[in-house]
Amino acid sequence: MAARRVVVTGLGLVTPVGVGVQQSWSNLISGKSGIISTLTIENLTDIERAQFESIPSQVVGKVPAGSIADGKWNAKEHKDAIKDFRRTGLFSQYALVAAEEALKDANWLEDLDEKSLLNTGVAVGSSIGSFEDVYKNSVDFNLNGYRKVQPLFVPRLLNNMASGAISINYGFKGPIHSVSTACATGCNAIGDAMRFIKDGYCDVMIAGATEALVHPVAISGFARAKSLVTTYNDQPEKSSRPFDKDRSGFVLGEGAGIVILEELEHAIKRGANKIYGEVIGYGLSGDGYHITAPDPNGDGARRAMLSALRTAGISDSPEKIDYINAHATSTQLGDRAENLAIKSLFGFKKNELFVSSTKSSTGHLLGAAGTVESIFTLLALSEGVLPPTLNLNNVGEADGDNKSDFIFNYVPNQAIKRDIKYALNNSFGFGGVNASLCFKKM
Repeated sequence: MAARRVVVTGLGLVTPVGVGVQQSWSNLISGKSGIISTLTIENLTDIERAQFESIPSQVVGKVPAGSIADGKWNAKEHKDAIKDFRRTGLFSQYALVAAEEALKDANWLEDLDEKSLLNTGVAVGSSIGSFEDVYKNSVDFNLNGYRKVQPLFVPRLLNNMASGAISINYGFKGPIHSVSTACATGCNAIGDAMRFIKDGYCDVMIAGATEALVHPVAISGFARAKSLVTTYNDQPEKSSRPFDKDRSGFVLGEGAGIVILEELEHAIKRGANKIYGEVIGYGLSGDGYHITAPDPNGDGARRAMLSALRTAGISDSPEKIDYINAHATSTQLGDRAENLAIKSLFGFKKNELFVSSTKSSTGHLLGAAGTVESIFTLLALSEGVLPPTLNLNNVGEADGDNKSDFIFNYVPNQAIKRDIKYALNNSFGFGGVNASLCFKKM
């Protein structure tokens, strides 16, 4: 029996650069930033404003508020996707809206029979779930006791409720799964869903990740850990600068990305509208090093990428990789380690290998980053356009040393038109978890 091949037939996005794939992609490749000041977030209470003002990092990648006609977020305009607002936390709402777009894009909503519903699974994860509900109910309980805790508190906050809500919304009865591997969540969700299809559990998977963590307490936690940028509060669009020598921390972001994965013959037989690319490799590794810092030499990242190449069947031909959408969050340590990992595998390609970080436009969407960036990678493959790394004015290190290690084309500041056939997307998370996906143009 021939190996089952897995392709991507639908995409859905909710991101700081726009709501919807078309809006997000067009803004991304035109060099627009979705990073804003926390003090400009709409409808802040006086307490929230004071809380944000007290935090040294005051920049975020926020999903823009407004009408969907303008590519912005208004939950009330999505009543078909979000059927019960009382039971649905914001992170689940983002996932539901992205899933609806992806399902429509794949034309996998109309006239589904029972066999099709049984043959469709969901694998959508989140690193933290509904943080807002944790905060609100903790405060209410502390101030007013048991009776002020919401009856739907637990269903709203659970990480797996995004998967559950999508499954229930459409009646999908195949495998249901929810990954929570910090910032590697989105890549793991796609990789695991690919394996479900390859192993014959089903023919169609809704896969991805979602995050809604733009909250004073969440930002405070990352700021106290010295993870966030603090030097560009008055110029938020310049704050995320992967691979630039002046990078000094990441920008917390939010949003969701959903893909429809499908067994190739199933997609062909039903006449799928479009195939964006094939998922051919999935690599995982653990650093075994530190709870937040990567291995300085990037060994875990290297092994994850090598594993993706091996499962893709091209480990003997690494020159086939044309583009890498890097995890690169804009920290000195993380970007350096990932760059060393890439150099160890692809150093011979030098500036013939394109490496960019779309976090320069969106900020770091934590668990959702891997899926959102996989979608950007798939669009780069299908559209022949490589998204830029914004704010990349001086490649290298703050101390000026080791600039010679930065040998690739990091697509600085402007998108590049380029026909590419193979690409990687990397995601690495706290706890030393590493994931890499390999995509091929169809």
